[in-house]
Parts: sequence; C-alpha cells; structure tokens
Amino acid sequence: MRMYDLIKSKRDGRALNREEIFAFVRGYTAGKIPDYQAAALMMAIFFRGMTAEETLNLTLAMAQSGDMLDLSALRGIKVDKHSTGGVGDKTSLVLAPLVAACGVPVAKMSGRGLGHTGGTIDKLESFEGFRTGLTGEEFLRNVNRIGIAIMGQTADLAPADRKLYALRDVTATVDSRPLIASSVMSKKLAAGADAIVLDVKTGGGAFLKKEEDAIALAEEMVRIGNQAGRETVAAVTDMDQPLGFAVGNALEVKEAIDALQGKGPADFVELCLTLGSQMLLAGKAAREEAQAREKLETAIRTGAALEKLAQWVEAQGGKKEAVFDTGLLPRAALEAAVLSEEDGYVRHIECEEVGLCSLLLGGGRETKDSPVDLSVGLVLHKKAGDPVRKGESLATVHANDRAKAEEAKEKLRRAYSFCKEKQGARKLVKALIR
Repeated sequence: MRMYDLIKSKRDGRALNREEIFAFVRGYTAGKIPDYQAAALMMAIFFRGMTAEETLNLTLAMAQSGDMLDLSALRGIKVDKHSTGGVGDKTSLVLAPLVAACGVPVAKMSGRGLGHTGGTIDKLESFEGFRTGLTGEEFLRNVNRIGIAIMGQTADLAPADRKLYALRDVTATVDSRPLIASSVMSKKLAAGADAIVLDVKTGGGAFLKKEEDAIALAEEMVRIGNQAGRETVAAVTDMDQPLGFAVGNALEVKEAIDALQGKGPADFVELCLTLGSQMLLAGKAAREEAQAREKLETAIRTGAALEKLAQWVEAQGGKKEAVFDTGLLPRAALEAAVLSEEDGYVRHIECEEVGLCSLLLGGGRETKDSPVDLSVGLVLHKKAGDPVRKGESLATVHANDRAKAEEAKEKLRRAYSFCKEKQGARKLVKALIR
C-alpha cells in the first residue's frame, strides 16, 4: 500500500477504508511515513472531508496507536468529562469531587494548559504539594478508595494524535471537523472510561465561534463515542463571555471552592449541575435529570462535595487546609481596579480579550515550556446585562508586575462595551445531544 495512492484517493474524493487508515496511522506513528506526505493527506482531508465511517476508523486507529488504559479494576461505571476549553472554565475542579461524592468514580487524565490560563493540572497545583505524577497503582488505588484521582497524560496515550496535531498546527489543517473530532475522541477512548460527557463551547471565547459549527462537532463526537461502545452525551454551551467571574489559576480554584460551598456564580453553578447531572445519569447513579440534580445539590448543601475535594487534594500530596482556608492559595502582590468610563448596561465582553489579559499577566503559556504564575489573573465584577455607573469597578486585576497590571487594565477596559438599555440574557446551554 503506497502512501501516494492514499493521498491521491482522498484528493479525488474517495473514502479510505479501515485497512488504509490503520496502515497510515501505524506508519506515521512509527516514523515510516514522512511529514510531507502526512501533511498532504491532512490537507486532502481538510478539503474533501471524511465519512462517518472514515472518522470512526481514524479515531480508533489513533486511540490504539499507544496504551489503552484498562480501568476494569475500578468499581462502578467510570465517567469521563471533556471540555473544548474556554475563558474561566474551571468546571472539572467542581465536577470531579461533586460527582464522586454522589457515588460515580472519576478517574481522569488531564493535561496542562496552552493559552490564556493553565489546564486542570496547573490549577490543582495551586494546592501546595499537589502532584499528578501518580503511578498506575496509586491512580487506581485512589479511585477505589476515595472515588477520585487525576493524573497527567502519558506520552504513550494516543501518540498518533499528538504527532498529527503538531503537524496540523503548522500546516493550517486544524480547522477540520473530522480531524478535531477524531483528535478529541481518540484520547477519550484511550483513557478507558465507560461513558463520556462532552462540553462543547461556542462563542467569542471558544475555538468554535458559530453555534451551528459547535453543534455539528458535538454530533460527530457523540456518534463516534457511541459507535465505539461508550455511552456519550454532549452539551453545547455558551462561551460568549467568561464562565463565572474568575480567570486565572488560583483565582479559579477559589471560585470552584465557593461553588462547592453553594456560593458560586450562577452561570458557573448551573453549568456544573447540568454536566454533573449527565455524568450521574451515565454512571447509573440517577434515573432522571431531576433526581440527578437533587443529588448534586444535596452533596453541596451537606458539605460532602467540599470534603471530597479535601480528600482528593490530600490523597495526591496537597495541603487540604487550603480547601477550607482559601487565603492559603497563591496570592498576587498587586490588585488594581478597572473602572467604568460610562453609565449604562454591559452589552458585551470580548471574551478572548479577557483571556489574553490573563496570559499577559503570566497566568497562561505562550509555548508548552513557558512557566505559569498561579497567583495572577482577574476577577470580573460586571458581566453582560449588568447595570454600571461611571467610576464603578468592572473588574479587579491581580498581578505581580505593575507595568503588566496597567497594560492588562487598559486591555480589559477595551474588552467591555455598553448600551443604554438592558439586553436579553444569552442561553447558557444551547443544545444537549445524545
């Protein structure tokens, strides 16, 4: 089987069969197929697309290109959750202990962030001593003992995806629905969960700006998951403004703790309850959404979810005292208010600009090797639809560098736009796809 023939077939619009796709993935992962031929195939796929069967086969081939985690030693139905990412998205910090407190085991692999804030692992390292370099034995033992564990993604998990994504990133072939879907789902399948709940973001702060594109991607990923034998559900959710108020690692951890204490921002709490309900349903811990939501709310009200977070932090080497005293989390040296220059209502917040403010302050990574300052970021005080008066605080910038704080303040002020009359609220959950 010649790579030339596969490229020509896809260029001319022919669907590739299972054998051809698996041969390509094996050959490229092993270094037997050069980058220029793999790039040519990615570009042909970008323009010609893939059938549902092709996309499934590509996903399975990438998932099987390395280790496939075996979670059969864990009790119960294991449910994984994945978000396509957004500004202020700290839902895993709440969902993991909340769902575990309701009896559904959470065995999660996660990565570090690249962009405006750190990933889930970076945020958790706001707890002094927290470690994610667990052995397989420690990982499984923690899940069976306390119902929850998280570890960093290993180099042997879906290596074909990692290699292909790096190639797509430099050849302008990232924005392809079948390639995005297969990339996400190959890692989820390799991670070994029995069921998968997806949070697909759409709006100004999301990778997918258009709602119809997000729905199409969600449908594609749900189809792949179900065809691969994993119960899969996706929520398409709004990311036209930051989620909650906090953007920045330790600041987001504090807001997650607030949510577990029943004091979180309404939009953030609502999303956690929506996604958490789907996780309980997939884990057979509830029969219907109303029952699932009631269980989640009870776990928050009784303190069971917060206690589960403390157990989790302690089990992975972190100081659990910070769960109950957030003053122990990393704190920036400077706080600077961003003041409104007009009266009215907040019409819109340029979500991506808010994320770039956090990156400017040092809260994210421009490259994979960039250090992250866990203490910096910003906290919004006004969001879309809120009334505001001239001179009132729109947000507070948390910084360790005065010049960066001033630059972030100006950038953040420009991210806000105003109107004289209150606008209608945007719908948080756009679609739920099973």
